[in-house]
Amino acid sequence: MYNVNLVLTAELAADYFTLRELDAETQVVQESVDIQQKGLQLVENRHTGGVASGLDLAQQQTLLDSTVAQLSLVQQQRAQYEHAIAVLTGNAASTFSVPVAPLHTTPPPIPLGVPSDLLERRPDVATAERNMAYENAEVGVATTAFYPQLTLFGDGGFQSTNITNLISAPSAIWSLGGDLLQPVFQGGRNRANLAATKAAYDESVANYREAVLTAFQQVEDGLSGLNALSQATTSQNAAVSDARRALQIANNRYVGGVTSYLDVITAQSALLTNERLATQLLGQEMVTSVYLVKAVGGGWDASQIQNEQVRPKAIQAVQQ
Repeated sequence: MYNVNLVLTAELAADYFTLRELDAETQVVQESVDIQQKGLQLVENRHTGGVASGLDLAQQQTLLDSTVAQLSLVQQQRAQYEHAIAVLTGNAASTFSVPVAPLHTTPPPIPLGVPSDLLERRPDVATAERNMAYENAEVGVATTAFYPQLTLFGDGGFQSTNITNLISAPSAIWSLGGDLLQPVFQGGRNRANLAATKAAYDESVANYREAVLTAFQQVEDGLSGLNALSQATTSQNAAVSDARRALQIANNRYVGGVTSYLDVITAQSALLTNERLATQLLGQEMVTSVYLVKAVGGGWDASQIQNEQVRPKAIQAVQQ
């Protein structure tokens, strides 16, 4: 149950941040549509005055139409994630809506040096560890079947209250004999049961080790992913600033008659591409953060890490 709850919660959070990223991306594309419409108006005025060519006008109109089509696709993707959130929250997609709110946040800080014991909080790892403990106990139960069970009871007016009576009295034959001989007659079945429980225990150990290794992999994937995305975001934000400056220069050069309108169109297209990528990278950072929190078993902060005491240690399963 806890594992299902963790999976569903993480999926809901990931879908929510993706939807917010699409809100921001919609805003970016809409701003590009506004810029390109202004550019189209400029070219139309210059074309009417005989300064711009029909080619300039056609190129700007083509770029604008393409950007409007991109806007429709982004809105369609947002609708899909909105419907997915509706299902995860138990609502009908047709009556459910999420107000538009562009993503302008930053990923939560991830403390370095997360102890491996923290992974024991994962429901799947904890379940595998408990199964291993249960199977280990079953091996002990199967082992005790090889030893006789001494039953102390009385019948027919005779009550065995002393160990010397059990040895000397005739009742010892029927009182103890059956229990003492039982392991002998059932030895084959007991050995088979013991072998089966040992095999089940070995399987549970392997399952536990696999669960821990998978947990380590997911945490490492999340940490390395966030590191790479952080570096990419920094570089991409610089690219956006460069693209804006390039568009401004291209517009000034075109108005001054130094260059053709193709440079302006190229700069507009480059700005849109870079702004969309920057927004997508931010969304990926948020989603990766969600899955990293899921990988370590749920919500936590730096103060909680110092107090985590879990036994047995997950690292022991990896070192076996």
